[in-house]
Amino acid sequence: MSSHKHLHIGPLFTGFIDDAAVFPPGNAPLGTAVERHRQHRDAWYAPLVGPLLLPASALTALTAHLQDDEHLTIGVIADTGPDGAADAIADLPGTIAVNQIEARAGHDTAIHALARVAADTGIHCYAEIPLGTGLPATLDLLGALDLRPKFRTGGLTADLFPTPAALADAITACVRAGLDFKLTAGLHHVLRHTDPSTGFTHHGFGNILAATALAASGAEPPEVARLLEITESDPIRYSLRGMLAHPRPHWIGFGSCSIAEPLDDLIEWSLVDKEN
Repeated sequence: MSSHKHLHIGPLFTGFIDDAAVFPPGNAPLGTAVERHRQHRDAWYAPLVGPLLLPASALTALTAHLQDDEHLTIGVIADTGPDGAADAIADLPGTIAVNQIEARAGHDTAIHALARVAADTGIHCYAEIPLGTGLPATLDLLGALDLRPKFRTGGLTADLFPTPAALADAITACVRAGLDFKLTAGLHHVLRHTDPSTGFTHHGFGNILAATALAASGAEPPEVARLLEITESDPIRYSLRGMLAHPRPHWIGFGSCSIAEPLDDLIEWSLVDKEN
């Protein structure tokens, strides 16, 4: 065995971060994103990284950036609508695998349109739905249609960052409905923090992991929200270290335009293990 030390990604973080390099605020050109994703797939931390997320409108240009016979797994964001995404996927070569479709679905008509695509393609589909009033009924509908929810946890304006209470309600509702969920945007660091350049307070992905596990144990939303509010590292570090040997409960993962930032935090927090 080589004496070279590498870092090992355990089950808690396997497939945790989808590569959303082409989306804001990263906005990487398609060719750059494909090359960086290729590097991620070949790196020691490859098990951490999920599919490359691409808008459906970019799929026709994708093959020009692939190497000969290169196999690639992607997730598709249905910026052209669910039917448009399905059409674009149908035109892809067999070397490109699509393991998920994500679409904004703020009303029942959009949810049903996405469900038709899920049924026709056999691909896991995630409906990005708003937080707040009516969420349990919407989750019931998603469950009945074999869809999964996705929630936005950040963005380019302050209003896109949900409060701990709103996010706790969503997490708890998903757990009670027996639904796995995805999150997107703003989750660059383990711990809840305020970005000094924008003044936006970001959720910590470590807080959310711990909070989701607490919800899965039967906790009520206010208790889950208290974990989301924590800005001291010790309680979150303690919770996460107790979870390392187990897969994530209910939370599939999140899209990030940066792999490096959350990875650096995982290393700094000793949440990945060094092996000889």
